[in-house]
Amino acid sequence: MKTSTKPWLRRQSTHAAGVVLPAICALTAFVGVGLGLLVVQGAQHSPGTSLLQVTTTGAAAVVAEMAPAAPAALAAATPIEAPTETVTVIEERPVDATPSDIRYFDGRPIRPVKTISMIVTAYSPDARSCAPFADGITASGKSVVTNGGKLIAADKRFKFGSLLSVPGYNNNLPTPVLDRGGAIKGNRLDVLYPTHEIARKWGRQRLDVVVWEYVDG
Repeated sequence: MKTSTKPWLRRQSTHAAGVVLPAICALTAFVGVGLGLLVVQGAQHSPGTSLLQVTTTGAAAVVAEMAPAAPAALAAATPIEAPTETVTVIEERPVDATPSDIRYFDGRPIRPVKTISMIVTAYSPDARSCAPFADGITASGKSVVTNGGKLIAADKRFKFGSLLSVPGYNNNLPTPVLDRGGAIKGNRLDVLYPTHEIARKWGRQRLDVVVWEYVDG
């Protein structure tokens, strides 16, 4: 095989490589430095988001505007406040019972021990108040006609059979707690009336309720 005798071809090839390759390297370095300055010097936080807004100035000014943050990104960046808990303060006042304060319930002596300020509402044994449990049986298992239909619904801080007297209800006599209620929590009571219409007339009242205890234990 013959070897080319045209050395100028080899020199031309070598010369082209010597010019083109350094030019590409220089262009790459220039772009790399430019991008570095773009990020370092022009980066700032876009208000209201966790994204960066990049801006450059000069003869070849470029403005890179970040797209608006998606709702999910904003939600993630927004602090969530912990739910606050409402604590109900129940005002209680002890009662200094005297022998004249002694009364009787089912033949047993009882005495007042304290007074509690409570919100008192009323209900009836029909479906408008007790659905889906309008079967005439209270949570204690007693009939709604127990104690002549005069009874109270309260939360578990009062055991079944506890005695309370509510001003304006049952002639202010001590009345047993025999029922519960989904909305009857804390300083809430429900007093029973035979019909829904009568219960509605009671409304919602804040009253000083007297708590009784058995003297004989």
